[in-house]
Amino acid sequence: MNFRLLSHEVLYKGKVFDLEVDHIEYESGVKGVREVARHPGGAVTVPMFPDSTVLLVRQFRYPLQAYTLEVPAGKLNPGEDPEHAARRELEEETGWIAGKLGKLTSILTTPGFCTEVLHIYRATELVESPQGHRREEGERDMTVERIPLDRAIAMIGTQEITDSKTIVGLLLAERSFNSRGNQGL
Repeated sequence: MNFRLLSHEVLYKGKVFDLEVDHIEYESGVKGVREVARHPGGAVTVPMFPDSTVLLVRQFRYPLQAYTLEVPAGKLNPGEDPEHAARRELEEETGWIAGKLGKLTSILTTPGFCTEVLHIYRATELVESPQGHRREEGERDMTVERIPLDRAIAMIGTQEITDSKTIVGLLLAERSFNSRGNQGL
């Protein structure tokens, strides 16, 4: 590292992320400010059926004031294993349980200012939860859509799907499905 930390301040501690500001000085003597959103990370599932259909959720995203079509996902609780969170979020949002869960990758969402890491899994051998979905208050109007994987991939090209975790998850799930068939991971 070519800088030293001059000061560190936590400006905001929130439910989803904390906001920190660091004042730094480079070896050259130039000073800078770094704003960091501290986020606990999240877990993502790409629920796939043997017929190559996937489950996506359509939900209202407050910052955008719009609905988006996404794979099921959610924030990690403190100390929570990402695989456990992936299973929890899949059932909560869709009402389906994964018989098998295989990790596809982990991604950094916005490393220029945020510490969020998303762990993306492919969920197969899906069975309906006897309890159905258990959505949080802000997710009550969420809908679940079962879409052919090739159609979902096409929706990326037409910008009907623009969420980055969904794009990454769908493209990796397609590659995995095509290379291994519907046998799972």
